[in-house]
Amino acid sequence: MKNTIFKNGIIGGIIVSIVMIGMTYFMKTHPNQEPNPIIGFISMLLAFITVIIAIKRVRLDHNGSITFGKAFLTGFGISFVIATIYVLVWLIIFYNFFPDFMEKYSEMVLKNTKPESLAAKTAEMNQMAAWYKSPVMVILLTYAEILPIGIIVSLISALILKKNN
Repeated sequence: MKNTIFKNGIIGGIIVSIVMIGMTYFMKTHPNQEPNPIIGFISMLLAFITVIIAIKRVRLDHNGSITFGKAFLTGFGISFVIATIYVLVWLIIFYNFFPDFMEKYSEMVLKNTKPESLAAKTAEMNQMAAWYKSPVMVILLTYAEILPIGIIVSLISALILKKNN
């Protein structure tokens, strides 16, 4: 089962990381255009398809039977590997290639904010900039981007694919 978790997690991590690298490159080369967040979300969902495939594989390996718990733990393990790869790739990008990310991102967001929402959005961006000064917060915020989606996909997949003989 560990082999299945790591293999599918690495495949999913590569999928989501390639898209993140592309979106980061786009943002760095086109600072006046906001990348489409839907693309990032779809890439995460595509990466988490590996959860469904792996749970089905584990079920087949156990004579067509898998409990909800085993299915969820398999999915969660894969999701955690995917999220960890995503976080590691972001840390490499952020600290080595895009250390002014928060400044550029804040500028872009505030430029596209409606005047009536500007004060609240400015406060939000200032809070994020303060958080981004701590490597621990960068890690936690990056996990918070992707891991909840993986947990939801793991729960739904485990509910649908569980089968006791």
